[in-house]
Order: sequence, then C-alpha cells, then structure tokens
Amino acid sequence: MKLAIPKETTPGECRIPMLPDNVQKLVNKGLEIDFEIGLGTTLNISDEAFTAAGAQATEDRNAMLSVADLTIRLQKPPLSEIDRLKKGSVHISYLDPFNEKELLDKLTQRGISAISMEMIPRSTRAQKMDSLSSQASIAGYSAVILAAERLNKIFPMMMTPAGTIAPSRVFIIGAGVAGLQAIATAKRLGARVEAFDTRPVVEEQVQSLGARFIKIDIGETGQTKDGYAKALTPEQLQIQRDGMAKVCGYSDVVITTAQVFGRKAPVIVTEEMVRAMKPGSIIIDMAVDTGGNVEGSQVDTDVDVNGVKIIGVSNFPARAALHASQMYSNNLYNLIDEFWDAEKKVFNLDLDDEIIRGCLISHNGKVINERVKSA
Repeated sequence: MKLAIPKETTPGECRIPMLPDNVQKLVNKGLEIDFEIGLGTTLNISDEAFTAAGAQATEDRNAMLSVADLTIRLQKPPLSEIDRLKKGSVHISYLDPFNEKELLDKLTQRGISAISMEMIPRSTRAQKMDSLSSQASIAGYSAVILAAERLNKIFPMMMTPAGTIAPSRVFIIGAGVAGLQAIATAKRLGARVEAFDTRPVVEEQVQSLGARFIKIDIGETGQTKDGYAKALTPEQLQIQRDGMAKVCGYSDVVITTAQVFGRKAPVIVTEEMVRAMKPGSIIIDMAVDTGGNVEGSQVDTDVDVNGVKIIGVSNFPARAALHASQMYSNNLYNLIDEFWDAEKKVFNLDLDDEIIRGCLISHNGKVINERVKSA
C-alpha cells in the first residue's frame, strides 16, 4: 500500500502532517511512503531525515498523488488536485465538511474515501486521534503567550524595593480544550485568571486550574454528546454579554475561544463592551477565522478601538508549529495504526466501526456521513 505526503500549500501554514519518527513506524508496518521534496522545510527538517526513516523523496507531486492508495495532509486539498488523486483511494485531512460543498462534491465524483480529521468522535477510544483537541491545546497556550508579549504590563505580581506590581487580570471566555489550556498557561505566568463557559459542568475544571469561574444565569444550556457547547439563543447571548461586560471592563486581557463546530462563531464581545474596556487592554479573538467572537475583529489584523487592541490570529497552532505538527502527526499515526490490517498490510475502512462512521465523509461515490448529509 502506497502512502503520499504532499507539502502544505496553504499560505502561512508552517505545520506539516507527519514527522520522520511516525513515518518510520508506518514503514515498519509495511507501508510504502512517498513524500514531496521540501516537506519539512518550514520546521527545518531535512529531506534526509525522511529518507532515513524509509520514505522515498519525489519532486513530481502529481505523479505521487496519482498512484497513492492513501494521502495524508493537514489542510484541505486544493480543488485543482482532486482529479489527480487515485480513484478509489483514501484521503485524510481537515475538510471543513459542513462548509465545503464543492470540495465534497469533487471528492465524491472522484470516488475518494475522504476522512475528515475534524469529525473524529470525541470518545475515550478516539482521544489519541482527536486532532481538534490536540491543536486547540497548542492554540490556547499560544494565545496567552501572544497576549503576554503584546500587553504593556507583566502578568505576575512582583514585590520589589521599587514597589509592588499587581498581577494582570486575564478573562478567558470558553473553557473547552483551548480555554482550559489558556487558563493553565496564564496561571503559570502569574496572572489573576477568571473564566466563563455556558456549561456549568466545567466549573470544577476551571477551579482546579486555580481560576475563578464567573457564574451568569442564562437559563438552560449544556453540551452536545461530543462535548461541545450548544449554540445559545439570541436572548441567552444578550444575557451572557451583559454579565460579562463588567468582567471585561476591569480585565487587562480578554481571550475568546467560543466556536460552534460547523457554524459561524457567536459574537460574544460587542463593540459597546470593547469601548467600555480600559485603554491598553488586549482582546485575543481565537475564533476570528470562523466569523469571530468579537465585534470588529479581523483575520490576522490588529484593530484599535479607543486604545483597546483586538488581535485576530487565524492559525494559532502554527505559532508553535513543531509541537503542533508532532501532535497532529501522532493523531494521524494513531488513526492509521488503529485500522491497519497487519496481515493484508492495508488500511481497513471498517464501516461498522463507530470511529470510521463518524469521520468518513464520502465513500464509493456517495456522501455517507449522516451528520453531513442531514446538514
């Protein structure tokens, strides 16, 4: 079975889908692996590191894709490359399946069995394959580091002969994987941290990290069976905004992490709330590439509102690209390993398995994923 690893072509993407140590593990299982020359350039990983792991280097990207039984990458494939994939082959990457109808149509027409890494079920067995969680963890860390770098204050309290410096106040909105990592990182840096989430069930997790959980009664909320926060009604969103306005007003840093998978991110921080914040404060909008949690935020742009800086970064995991790549590489390896048939030396698409049913979007010329079909 032949596996292809093309270079990422998305502008600004410096992560890569697989590192040499995982390449070697797959070669040892019997996979023949081709990779595009320069695959690891953004991480200063040489082509020789991949060839030493047992992979074959190639300059001919199109030829590599045309013979591969399995193709892995990080970002979704360019539309222009779909017809170059081998008919009936398996393709694994992020696909954004709820918003990329044209991409899914082309994958289906080509007969590609397309696996979406965003759709890996959030189950105990699938945790080791869950790239959304692994990348969100890196993103939460990176957001706090960026805030600490850009804020004109230090995070920790300092008692010095020149006087006492009060700790910075950091408010994290959303206590999913990214939010919890942001809380933990801000606490390690010495900030006074507060957090809010629509799911009361996460209060204990927030407190266990040393942060204060902000309680706002917005009525019945909860989470999906996959652990994601449910979308709020417009009325609930307004109550939430009113409750958070006071906390935002005295915070030095506000970090928003709220995203609803497959849908536009909810606007949580309004322009009115931003204008009520202290000049010199910073807002990090981690949902900017899915519409933004902060009114007025722009992708990869700093916006100044009366001295309050709104920072929108579209690819936070890429700010720690080596470790983000390491985690994604492990996610991919674990997925392939879980369904590797050692006797036949093939990747087995077990359609009866709950993990495959959850993440396999198209197969045999049809969209077969029930969630995507219903959407």
